Amino acid sequence: MRNTLIALSAVAAIAGAAAPAAAQRWTPIQQRQANLYNRIEQGIRSGALTRPEANRLRRDFVSLERLDRRYARNGYSRQEVGDLQRRYDALSRRVQINKNNRRDRRY
Repeated sequence: MRNTLIALSAVAAIAGAAAPAAAQRWTPIQQRQANLYNRIEQGIRSGALTRPEANRLRRDFVSLERLDRRYARNGYSRQEVGDLQRRYDALSRRVQINKNNRRDRRY
């Protein structure tokens, strides 16, 4: 009995230590929206994004916000959250690619 309790407490301690690391990797959708918007705006201010790139990224961002509001009306399903996360991942990659493609701003 005592060995079982010791083993269970060890497993719980290990699981408790791993949980904060996993929780830090997940970012709420609203926080991702804010981060992504700020990255786009920073790219515009620094000149890393050209006008057409910025317009396209902003348009895609607004489209994702609309989709997010539509999903939120009835409460998010697990599939909808996954869909939004994938779409934000893709837009985030496009922001990174466009900011680092060495094209100068033409304003």
